[in-house]
Amino acid sequence: MKSKAIKSLDLDAVRKVAMLSRLELTESEVTEYAGQLAAVLENFEQLQAVDTTGIEPLITPTDLSVRLREDIAVKTSDIESFLVNAPARSGNLFKVPPVV
Repeated sequence: MKSKAIKSLDLDAVRKVAMLSRLELTESEVTEYAGQLAAVLENFEQLQAVDTTGIEPLITPTDLSVRLREDIAVKTSDIESFLVNAPARSGNLFKVPPVV
């Protein structure tokens, strides 16, 4: 039996999501994706139904710890070695396209 959330997933909802995502879908793709999205929602509902009372949240699946090195600032006067691979530069700076 399909739940309320899955029943409410109709072709118009798929068309709206496609429009908001700026996707152009054919009618056959809309129908296909509606079925796939309904299956995804059904999987989430199955996961939501699992009783997790008393289960501690898992931060990482392993017991590895993060090993970070100390961040040490080092002054260098060899700027050219940093700029040698720059695709474009302006003096001693990396030249990048403008961001608007």
